[in-house]
Amino acid sequence: MGVIVPLQGGNRDERASIAPLVDLTAASMASVNDIILDRAGSNVEMIPEVARHLIDSGGKRLRPMLTIAAAGMCGYNGVGHVKLAASVEFMHTATLLHDDVVDESDLRRGKAAARLVWGNQASVLVGDFLLGQAFKMMVEVGSLDSLEILSNAAAIIAEGEVMQLAAAKNTATTEDEYLAVIQAKTAALFSAAAEVGPTIADRDRTERAAFRSYGTNLGLAFQLIDDALDYGGNASDLGKQVGDDFREGKVTLPVVLAYRRGSDEERAFWQRVIVEGKISDGDLETAVALMRRYDAIDDTVERARHFGAVARDALAPFPDSEYRSALLEAVDFCIERAH
Repeated sequence: MGVIVPLQGGNRDERASIAPLVDLTAASMASVNDIILDRAGSNVEMIPEVARHLIDSGGKRLRPMLTIAAAGMCGYNGVGHVKLAASVEFMHTATLLHDDVVDESDLRRGKAAARLVWGNQASVLVGDFLLGQAFKMMVEVGSLDSLEILSNAAAIIAEGEVMQLAAAKNTATTEDEYLAVIQAKTAALFSAAAEVGPTIADRDRTERAAFRSYGTNLGLAFQLIDDALDYGGNASDLGKQVGDDFREGKVTLPVVLAYRRGSDEERAFWQRVIVEGKISDGDLETAVALMRRYDAIDDTVERARHFGAVARDALAPFPDSEYRSALLEAVDFCIERAH
């Protein structure tokens, strides 16, 4: 089942691409990938096996590319940004390993989740190992400000995980409460990844704040599009099964909106499938139909467009450059995944 969300100027031949960002960061990202493979190694056999399972499964590596591009846009000429970018990716990978255990997910990026292959304990502990390696690299770079930014993000992400756990299967969750969860759980790492670029380049607080805003709002837009795609995308877009959020009882923004806008009978449906976990054949289709009836998916995409516009405005004062153009197009790319 697909959700077709018409975009303004949605000519498929003119769709935004992440290719410019990939091309501009390719040389540095090759070094990042080398570091990732090296630092994922260990004499403890299971650690590289679990780490490589997820690392080799793909993913766009958007977050470390933000670090590389932001540093390049700010004129940084050193090599520290490479280790910081690798740290960002390790933090993200650790979060995925932990998430799949908490969410009891079976699929990650089209492959069996690590927890299914090696068990929950191994997934959690290897995630902890990767976090440790990330912080070792941050210290090696020697930028106290960058260390502060990324360590603060790690704490916020953990808070977001706990917030999400508390909100799980809670249909009383408000839109503001949900946005607070994804700001912590998802946007915090996007924000930190973007901010350490100008930080390591010794740019002033105004420019650091601009990149922080860009990353935060890009992260919010990215997550909201993921939420919309879960009810109408496909597994290759999501890196997981379509409907996973529904089956796991996650209260995402489309659910929040459909629940609040629905009738008593329709809210009873959401109580049964989300809170009680009593899901029958055809319930996912019913959920999507209710979301369409109340424009919950369309409005989720509109929220994403809003945050995307804020991200673009954050970089508006900077002079035009290839890096700036690529970062702006990355915003459009993230949102147009919903088309």
